[in-house]
Amino acid sequence: MSDTYDLDAGPDPAALAASEPEPEPASLPTENPVYAVGIGPGNPEYLTPRAERAIRDANVVVGFETVVEFIREKTNADLLTCGYRDEAETLATFADRVANGKSGTAVLMGDPNHSGYQFVGKVQVAVEAPVRVIPGISSLQVAASRARTPMEETVFVTLHKSGDITRDLRRLRDDVGKRHLLVLPRPYDWMPEDIAAELLEAGASPSLEALVLEHLTHDDEEVTTTTLGRLQALTKESDGDTSPFSDLSVLAVRSD
Repeated sequence: MSDTYDLDAGPDPAALAASEPEPEPASLPTENPVYAVGIGPGNPEYLTPRAERAIRDANVVVGFETVVEFIREKTNADLLTCGYRDEAETLATFADRVANGKSGTAVLMGDPNHSGYQFVGKVQVAVEAPVRVIPGISSLQVAASRARTPMEETVFVTLHKSGDITRDLRRLRDDVGKRHLLVLPRPYDWMPEDIAAELLEAGASPSLEALVLEHLTHDDEEVTTTTLGRLQALTKESDGDTSPFSDLSVLAVRSD
C-alpha cells in the first residue's frame, strides 16, 4: 500500500485523529462545518440518511476518486478527488475552500472508525479545525453478519493502513482459535492467503474455518468458505502485487 505521507517524519495521522475526544457539539462551529463521513460499502442502500445529508449539504466534498464516484449523484458540491500521490495537494485545496467559508465533507468507504483514521487525521491537519466524524455501515459489519461472528466474541484488526503492522499481526497470532477474527487485508502485501500463512506459523490449526468475503453488498459479492490450510496454499498464486482475491475483501476466521 503506497502513501506519500512519511510516517517516519512525524506523527501517524491516525494517532493524531484519535489523540482526544471530539469537542462537545455546542463548541463546534455551526457554520461551515467539516465532516468525515462513512459512505458504507458503496451500495447506496447502505448509505445512512445522516451521511447523505452531510454530503448533500456540503459546498465541497473531498475523497479518493473511487469513493467519490459512489456519491457523485448525491450532491451538487464541488468534488475534489485524489489518489495517494496527489492526496496532500488535494487536501490543501479542500482546506483553502473551507477557510474561504465553504462547508466541507470528506468521504471515506465504510466507517471512518474502521481503517479511516489516517485520512481523518490528514483532513484534520489540513483544515486546522474540528472535524466531526459521521459513522457509516462498514463491510466489516456486513462480514460479521455473513460469517455469524458476533462482535462481542470477535477480535477485529485492520491491516489496511500505512506503516508498521507488527502489533496488529501479534493480536491476530495471540487470539486465533480462541476468538473469531475479522481482518481487513492490505492490498497486496497482506492479503487473506498471506494472513493465513502468518496464523499457521503462529501455531493455528489448519482446519480452522476461514471465509473470504469480497465486494460485500454489491451484485458481484462472493464468499469463499475454506480453511486456513487451504487458504495458505494460495500464497503460490500471489506475489505481493497480485492475489486470487479482490482488494475489497474481508477475512473472517472462526474460532474453534
